[in-house]
Amino acid sequence: MRTEPMPTRLDRIFARLDREPVRPVLDVPRMTRHRVVLFGATLAFYLAIVLAVAVTSWLVRFDWQAMLFRPYQQWPEIHAFLDYWVVLGQRGPTAVMVAAWLGWRSWRQHTLRPLLAFGAALLLLNITVGAVKYGLGRSGPHYATDVGSNEMWHWFQAGSDIFPSGHTANAVVTWGILAYLASTPRARRWLSALSAVLSLSVGLTTVYLGTHWLSDVVLGWTAGLLILLALPWCEPLIARAEAGILAQRDRWTASHRGPRTAPRPTPAPAPVAAVIGRAAGSTASGRGGDAAPALVASAAPQDEPEPEPDPAAPVRETILPSTVRANRPPYLAPGPHTARSERTPVTPVGSRRPPHSDRAPRNAPSAARPMTGG
Repeated sequence: MRTEPMPTRLDRIFARLDREPVRPVLDVPRMTRHRVVLFGATLAFYLAIVLAVAVTSWLVRFDWQAMLFRPYQQWPEIHAFLDYWVVLGQRGPTAVMVAAWLGWRSWRQHTLRPLLAFGAALLLLNITVGAVKYGLGRSGPHYATDVGSNEMWHWFQAGSDIFPSGHTANAVVTWGILAYLASTPRARRWLSALSAVLSLSVGLTTVYLGTHWLSDVVLGWTAGLLILLALPWCEPLIARAEAGILAQRDRWTASHRGPRTAPRPTPAPAPVAAVIGRAAGSTASGRGGDAAPALVASAAPQDEPEPEPDPAAPVRETILPSTVRANRPPYLAPGPHTARSERTPVTPVGSRRPPHSDRAPRNAPSAARPMTGG
């Protein structure tokens, strides 16, 4: 009866993981004509906002009206909640959360593209938004001095790096990258809408708290959208970076494993008769050269002729290791030897008692005993 081994708990876990489907990876987004047109329109809108603030247009007056309205005084009951909600736009906490999720995605899909795309988006965010912030030098509402002015070109004053809003741009890029790397079109649509609402709510929270102008939020939202639209241009660079990282990992692994040594060739087994002859010669070398032929001759049977092999019977060969064959004593007969369980039992014929010369056979007639008496 054949029994199958019982699977362990670890085997059942791995079997469940093997059955769990992995979501298919969509094609890498390309810079299509539609995306190029959308990128150009967004860039034009970005420049229009910067120009409107620079010339102190109606947008600046609207910023002052929203700041003087002081929303944090109009609705003080939601101030505590919005203090925590605005954290969803801070770069440190959001980057850690999204990087953890994308790291798990990279492990499941066996690719570094999610993490590398997120890193490229953050790099573009820091370069573009940071350059515009320090280049325009606009002060925030808490540091404004002239009512109705655009508060720009204050490079050496405190709080002069708020245009565009970094919280809003970071929220657009951090949560929008999830929609950019979504596995299905439906998930991409839902995540796009969710990231848009989340980023706008974070930006309006900064207006409520009085840390940003309303135009800062609009420009920050546009800056983050520009980075997501331009990300397909970085896809070839991301692919080359992934190939280089994997190649470097392979080289590092090969260098730490060390050179592989070729296995030693296994010597061919020597014939049993030659091994017995060498063993007999080495044994009898101390007693004289004539003893070796006698031992070799005595090892082969001489009384009975060797039986002819039956062609129908299966041939069994017992191959012994080289160390066992070399150490066999010379008095063993050459040839393969079968185990006791494989031998054919032989039942002796006749009585097992040894013969006695002074004992008469059991069925033989007994001799007449002499009669005594008178």
